[in-house]
Amino acid sequence: MKILDRLEEWIIALLMGAATLIVFIAVLHRYMAGYAIPGLQDWLLSINMTWAQELTIIMFVWMAKFGAAYGVRTGIHVGVDVLINRMGGATRRKFIIFGLAAGALFTGIIGIMGATFVWDNGAHYGIFELLGRNVDELIEGPTTPDLEWPTWMVYSAIPLGSGLMCFRFLQVLVAFIRTGELPHHDHGHVDGLEEDEAENAAQNINPLNMHDNLHPNAQADQQTNKKAGQ
Repeated sequence: MKILDRLEEWIIALLMGAATLIVFIAVLHRYMAGYAIPGLQDWLLSINMTWAQELTIIMFVWMAKFGAAYGVRTGIHVGVDVLINRMGGATRRKFIIFGLAAGALFTGIIGIMGATFVWDNGAHYGIFELLGRNVDELIEGPTTPDLEWPTWMVYSAIPLGSGLMCFRFLQVLVAFIRTGELPHHDHGHVDGLEEDEAENAAQNINPLNMHDNLHPNAQADQQTNKKAGQ
Protein backbone atom coordinates (compact mmCIF):
# COMPACT_ATOMS: atom_id res chain seq x y z
CA MET A 1 0.00 0.00 0.00
CA LYS A 2 2.87 2.38 0.73
CA ILE A 3 4.18 1.80 -2.78
CA LEU A 4 0.85 2.95 -4.23
CA ASP A 5 0.83 5.96 -1.90
CA ARG A 6 4.32 7.01 -2.96
CA LEU A 7 3.56 6.41 -6.64
CA GLU A 8 0.46 8.58 -6.35
CA GLU A 9 2.45 11.38 -4.72
CA TRP A 10 5.28 11.15 -7.25
CA ILE A 11 2.88 11.30 -10.20
CA ILE A 12 1.23 14.44 -8.81
CA ALA A 13 4.56 16.10 -8.01
CA LEU A 14 6.12 15.29 -11.37
CA LEU A 15 3.08 16.48 -13.33
CA MET A 16 2.91 19.72 -11.37
CA GLY A 17 6.63 20.40 -11.67
CA ALA A 18 6.83 19.52 -15.35
CA ALA A 19 3.75 21.61 -16.23
CA THR A 20 5.16 24.61 -14.37
CA LEU A 21 8.50 24.26 -16.16
CA ILE A 22 6.87 23.96 -19.59
CA VAL A 23 4.73 27.06 -19.00
CA PHE A 24 7.80 29.01 -17.87
CA ILE A 25 9.79 27.99 -20.96
CA ALA A 26 6.89 28.80 -23.29
CA VAL A 27 6.37 32.27 -21.78
CA LEU A 28 10.11 32.98 -21.87
CA HIS A 29 10.28 31.81 -25.49
CA ARG A 30 7.40 34.06 -26.52
CA TYR A 31 8.84 37.04 -24.63
CA MET A 32 12.39 36.70 -25.95
CA ALA A 33 11.22 36.11 -29.52
CA GLY A 34 9.82 39.65 -29.52
CA TYR A 35 13.29 41.20 -29.35
CA ALA A 36 14.95 41.91 -32.67
CA ILE A 37 18.26 40.31 -31.75
CA PRO A 38 20.12 39.16 -34.87
CA GLY A 39 20.43 35.41 -35.00
CA LEU A 40 18.66 34.80 -31.70
CA GLN A 41 15.24 35.98 -32.85
CA ASP A 42 15.35 33.87 -36.01
CA TRP A 43 16.40 30.83 -33.99
CA LEU A 44 13.62 31.32 -31.43
CA LEU A 45 10.98 31.83 -34.14
CA SER A 46 12.08 28.57 -35.76
CA ILE A 47 11.20 26.68 -32.55
CA ASN A 48 7.59 25.51 -32.48
CA MET A 49 6.10 25.88 -28.99
CA THR A 50 2.43 25.68 -29.93
CA TRP A 51 2.20 22.26 -28.27
CA ALA A 52 3.05 23.66 -24.83
CA GLN A 53 -0.45 24.87 -23.95
CA GLU A 54 -2.09 21.62 -24.99
CA LEU A 55 0.42 19.53 -23.07
CA THR A 56 0.07 21.57 -19.87
CA ILE A 57 -3.73 21.29 -20.03
CA ILE A 58 -3.43 17.51 -20.34
CA MET A 59 -0.95 17.36 -17.46
CA PHE A 60 -3.15 19.49 -15.19
CA VAL A 61 -6.16 17.26 -15.96
CA TRP A 62 -4.18 14.16 -14.97
CA MET A 63 -2.84 15.95 -11.91
CA ALA A 64 -6.36 16.94 -10.86
CA LYS A 65 -7.70 13.40 -11.18
CA PHE A 66 -4.89 11.82 -9.17
CA GLY A 67 -4.91 14.77 -6.78
CA ALA A 68 -8.57 14.11 -6.02
CA ALA A 69 -7.71 10.54 -5.01
CA TYR A 70 -4.86 11.87 -2.86
CA GLY A 71 -7.32 14.26 -1.23
CA VAL A 72 -9.63 11.42 -0.22
CA ARG A 73 -6.75 9.47 1.30
CA THR A 74 -5.39 12.39 3.31
CA GLY A 75 -8.69 14.05 4.20
CA ILE A 76 -8.01 17.43 2.59
CA HIS A 77 -11.24 17.69 0.59
CA VAL A 78 -13.53 20.50 1.70
CA GLY A 79 -16.71 19.27 3.35
CA VAL A 80 -19.61 20.88 5.22
CA ASP A 81 -19.75 18.67 8.30
CA VAL A 82 -21.16 21.07 10.92
CA LEU A 83 -24.47 19.22 11.12
CA ILE A 84 -22.83 15.79 11.01
CA ASN A 85 -20.51 16.62 13.91
CA ARG A 86 -23.45 17.78 16.06
CA MET A 87 -25.16 14.40 15.77
CA GLY A 88 -24.90 11.60 18.27
CA GLY A 89 -22.18 8.99 17.95
CA ALA A 90 -24.26 6.24 16.32
CA THR A 91 -26.15 8.59 13.98
CA ARG A 92 -22.97 10.39 12.97
CA ARG A 93 -21.30 7.05 12.23
CA LYS A 94 -24.14 5.98 9.93
CA PHE A 95 -24.08 9.24 7.97
CA ILE A 96 -20.30 9.08 7.52
CA ILE A 97 -20.49 5.48 6.30
CA PHE A 98 -23.29 6.44 3.92
CA GLY A 99 -21.28 9.39 2.58
CA LEU A 100 -18.13 7.34 2.01
CA ALA A 101 -20.11 4.53 0.36
CA ALA A 102 -21.90 7.06 -1.88
CA GLY A 103 -18.54 8.55 -2.88
CA ALA A 104 -17.18 5.11 -3.74
CA LEU A 105 -20.31 4.28 -5.76
CA PHE A 106 -20.24 7.56 -7.69
CA THR A 107 -16.53 7.42 -8.55
CA GLY A 108 -16.86 3.73 -9.40
CA ILE A 109 -19.64 4.48 -11.89
CA ILE A 110 -17.61 7.33 -13.41
CA GLY A 111 -14.60 5.01 -13.68
CA ILE A 112 -16.59 2.30 -15.47
CA MET A 113 -18.26 4.75 -17.84
CA GLY A 114 -14.90 6.42 -18.49
CA ALA A 115 -13.27 3.08 -19.26
CA THR A 116 -16.05 2.24 -21.72
CA PHE A 117 -15.68 5.61 -23.40
CA VAL A 118 -11.89 5.28 -23.67
CA TRP A 119 -12.20 1.74 -25.05
CA ASP A 120 -14.63 2.82 -27.76
CA ASN A 121 -12.67 6.02 -28.50
CA GLY A 122 -9.63 4.23 -29.86
CA ALA A 123 -8.10 2.21 -27.03
CA HIS A 124 -9.55 -0.95 -28.56
CA TYR A 125 -7.76 -0.16 -31.82
CA GLY A 126 -4.49 0.88 -30.17
CA ILE A 127 -4.22 -2.16 -27.91
CA PHE A 128 -5.16 -4.64 -30.64
CA GLU A 129 -2.70 -3.03 -33.05
CA LEU A 130 0.04 -3.25 -30.42
CA LEU A 131 -0.71 -6.96 -29.94
CA GLY A 132 -0.68 -7.60 -33.70
CA ARG A 133 -4.40 -8.39 -33.88
CA ASN A 134 -6.71 -7.61 -36.79
CA VAL A 135 -7.91 -3.99 -36.58
CA ASP A 136 -9.64 -3.66 -39.96
CA GLU A 137 -13.12 -3.28 -38.45
CA LEU A 138 -12.05 -1.09 -35.51
CA ILE A 139 -12.10 2.69 -35.23
CA GLU A 140 -8.68 4.26 -34.82
CA GLY A 141 -10.07 7.25 -32.97
CA PRO A 142 -9.24 10.97 -33.11
CA THR A 143 -5.99 12.64 -32.13
CA THR A 144 -5.18 15.88 -30.31
CA PRO A 145 -4.75 18.99 -32.51
CA ASP A 146 -1.15 19.97 -31.67
CA LEU A 147 0.58 16.92 -30.24
CA GLU A 148 -1.41 14.51 -32.44
CA TRP A 149 -1.65 12.02 -29.60
CA PRO A 150 -4.53 9.53 -29.57
CA THR A 151 -7.27 11.11 -27.48
CA TRP A 152 -7.98 7.82 -25.72
CA MET A 153 -4.59 8.11 -24.03
CA VAL A 154 -5.49 11.57 -22.74
CA TYR A 155 -8.98 10.51 -21.63
CA SER A 156 -7.51 7.55 -19.75
CA ALA A 157 -7.15 9.94 -16.82
CA ILE A 158 -10.88 9.52 -16.21
CA PRO A 159 -11.04 5.76 -15.56
CA LEU A 160 -7.62 5.64 -13.89
CA GLY A 161 -8.18 8.64 -11.63
CA SER A 162 -11.79 7.79 -10.82
CA GLY A 163 -10.90 4.16 -10.18
CA LEU A 164 -8.14 5.18 -7.77
CA MET A 165 -10.51 7.62 -6.09
CA CYS A 166 -13.08 4.84 -5.66
CA PHE A 167 -10.42 2.65 -4.08
CA ARG A 168 -9.47 5.46 -1.70
CA PHE A 169 -13.10 5.91 -0.63
CA LEU A 170 -13.33 2.20 0.11
CA GLN A 171 -10.00 2.31 1.94
CA VAL A 172 -11.16 5.18 4.17
CA LEU A 173 -14.53 3.46 4.67
CA VAL A 174 -12.95 0.22 5.89
CA ALA A 175 -10.56 2.12 8.16
CA PHE A 176 -13.44 4.13 9.65
CA ILE A 177 -15.51 1.00 10.33
CA ARG A 178 -12.54 -0.59 12.09
CA THR A 179 -11.22 2.39 14.06
CA GLY A 180 -13.94 5.03 13.95
CA GLU A 181 -11.43 7.62 12.71
CA LEU A 182 -11.28 9.63 9.51
CA PRO A 183 -8.07 10.86 7.85
CA HIS A 184 -7.17 14.35 8.97
CA HIS A 185 -4.61 16.53 7.25
CA ASP A 186 -2.30 18.57 9.46
CA HIS A 187 -1.34 21.67 7.45
CA GLY A 188 1.56 22.36 9.81
CA HIS A 189 3.23 18.99 9.25
CA VAL A 190 5.67 18.30 6.44
CA ASP A 191 6.24 14.67 5.49
CA GLY A 192 9.84 13.59 5.92
CA LEU A 193 10.65 16.15 8.59
CA GLU A 194 10.67 14.70 12.08
CA GLU A 195 10.80 16.99 15.09
CA ASP A 196 13.06 16.04 17.98
CA GLU A 197 12.85 17.17 21.58
CA ALA A 198 15.37 19.97 21.07
CA GLU A 199 13.30 21.43 18.24
CA ASN A 200 10.14 21.19 20.30
CA ALA A 201 11.86 22.95 23.18
CA ALA A 202 13.12 25.64 20.82
CA GLN A 203 9.59 26.30 19.63
CA ASN A 204 8.41 26.85 23.22
CA ILE A 205 10.98 29.52 24.07
CA ASN A 206 9.56 32.40 26.06
CA PRO A 207 10.97 35.65 24.56
CA LEU A 208 10.54 37.41 27.94
CA ASN A 209 13.15 35.09 29.43
CA MET A 210 15.81 35.70 26.77
CA HIS A 211 18.59 37.94 28.10
CA ASP A 212 19.75 39.78 25.01
CA ASN A 213 19.30 43.15 23.35
CA LEU A 214 16.77 41.89 20.81
CA HIS A 215 13.96 40.72 23.10
CA PRO A 216 12.28 42.35 26.11
CA ASN A 217 12.61 40.44 29.36
CA ALA A 218 10.68 40.41 32.59
CA GLN A 219 13.54 41.71 34.75
CA ALA A 220 14.13 44.73 32.53
CA ASP A 221 10.40 45.49 32.52
CA GLN A 222 10.34 45.44 36.32
CA GLN A 223 13.26 47.84 36.54
CA THR A 224 11.63 50.15 34.00
CA ASN A 225 8.38 50.14 35.98
CA LYS A 226 10.27 51.00 39.22
CA LYS A 227 12.03 53.95 37.59
CA ALA A 228 8.72 55.17 36.19
CA GLY A 229 7.17 54.97 39.68
CA GLN A 230 9.99 57.02 41.20
